Amino acid sequence: MESVQKKVALSTLGCKLNFTETSTISRSLTKNGYALTPFTTKADFYIINTCSVTENAERKFKTYLNKAKKLNPKAKNIVIGCYAQLKPDEISKIPGVHLVLGANEKFNIVNYLDALEVASEPIIHSCNINEVRSYDSSFSINDRTRSFLKIQDGCDYKCSYCTIPLARGVSRSDSLKNIFNNVRSISQNGIKEIVLTGVNIGDFGKGEFGNKKHKHTFLELIKALDQIEGIDRFRISSIEPNLLKYEIIDFIFTSKRFVPHFHIPLQSGSDKILGLMRRRYQKKLYQNKINSIKSKMKDACIGVDVIVGFPGESEDDFIETYNFLLDLNISYLHVFTYSERENTESSKMDNIIPVEIKARRSKMLRTLSEKKKRIFYESQINKIKHVLFETENKSGYIYGFTENYVKVKIPWNPYLSNKVIKVKLIEIDDNGFMRARVKEKIKERESLYSYSNWQ
Repeated sequence: MESVQKKVALSTLGCKLNFTETSTISRSLTKNGYALTPFTTKADFYIINTCSVTENAERKFKTYLNKAKKLNPKAKNIVIGCYAQLKPDEISKIPGVHLVLGANEKFNIVNYLDALEVASEPIIHSCNINEVRSYDSSFSINDRTRSFLKIQDGCDYKCSYCTIPLARGVSRSDSLKNIFNNVRSISQNGIKEIVLTGVNIGDFGKGEFGNKKHKHTFLELIKALDQIEGIDRFRISSIEPNLLKYEIIDFIFTSKRFVPHFHIPLQSGSDKILGLMRRRYQKKLYQNKINSIKSKMKDACIGVDVIVGFPGESEDDFIETYNFLLDLNISYLHVFTYSERENTESSKMDNIIPVEIKARRSKMLRTLSEKKKRIFYESQINKIKHVLFETENKSGYIYGFTENYVKVKIPWNPYLSNKVIKVKLIEIDDNGFMRARVKEKIKERESLYSYSNWQ
C-alpha cells in the first residue's frame, strides 16, 4: 500500500530575499517527497517565512497563522525567517505554533518534519546570530518569468533603526562559482530575467564565513554576469548609495544585459536625521549619484526608499526631505512609516513622533510618489522599449515590464508569454498602466520571434 504524500503550504512575508529562500526550501521539500499546495488549501504542514522589519509584518504573521489553524486545526505550523530568529521563545508560546527554526536551521527544515509528528510541545531550533557564518545559496524559479537570485546575506552596517543584522548576521557572500551555476540552472528553466538580491548587495565579495576582506567586488560580479549567455536581462534589486560606485553606473550604461533600473535607499533628505539613523552618506552624495545616472541614462528608472516619522524628525526636517525628493529626478518612492524595533538604538531615542503626524507625512510622500511615477511614465510615451511579458491572462490582458521598469498592458496574446518583445509605448490608461503597440511580427506556435520592419 502506497503512503499518502504529505501536503505542505508555504507563505512568504517581507522582502524578495525571503521570497528566494522560500522558493529554494519548496524545491527541497518536493525532492524529499512532499506535495506543495497553496496556502489557501488544507495541508499537513504550514510554513510561514516571516519578516521583522516592521510591526505590521509581525501582525501579518499572526494573520497567516490563524488562517492555517482554520484551514486545518490538526496541521503542524512552522515559523522561519527573521522574526523566528529574533523572538523564538515568544513565537513558540503562541497557540498553534509547533516548530520555530532560526537562521542556521531553516534550510534543513525537511530534517525536522518527521519529529513534529510525535512532538507534544513546540520545538525551537534557534542559534546565536553571532555564530552564523555559513552561506546558503537560493533562487526562485517557476514562480514568474523572472527569477530572484540571492548573492549576499547579512549586513555589517549599524543603522540605528534596523534589526536585520540581528536576524541575519554578518555580511557574507556566495561564491562566483555557485552564482554562475545558479544562473545556468535558472536559464535552463526558460527564465529571461534575473534580479540580484541580498541584504546589502553592494557589499558583495566578503567571504562565505564572514571574512571581512573582499575576495571580489560587486563590480567584478556584474561584469562577469554580463558575459553569460542564456539570460536576456539582469536587474539590481537595491543598492546602498555609498556602495553604488560611479564605476558601476558607468558599466551599466554600456552593459549588454544589465538594465537601467536602480533602487537606491535614501531614508531621509535631512542630514541631521541621516546622522541619527547612522547612515553612511549625506544627501549631497545621494544627489550626485542620481545626477550621474541621469546624465548617462536619461530613461533610467530610479526608485527610492524613505522612512517618515523617525524619532526627532521635526516638521522642518520632514519638509527638507519632501523638497529634496521633489527636486530629485526619480521615478517612484517606497514609503515606510517608522516602526520601533526592540534592541535597536533608535528605540531608546526621545522625541517620538505621534502616530497622526507620521500618517500625514506618509500620505504626503505617497502622493508625491504617484506624481513622480506619472511624470516618469509620461516621459516614456512614444519611445521604443523591450517588454518581458508575463504568462498570465488577467481579465483579457497580458502585462510585462520594460527594461526601465514601466509596466505595460496589452490585449492578451499567448504567443507573447515569457518573451522579450519590442514595443512602442502609446499612452497611460485610467489605471496607470502603459498601453503599447507591438512592433514585432510574432511567429505563432513557435517560441522564437523576429524583428520586423516598422508598420
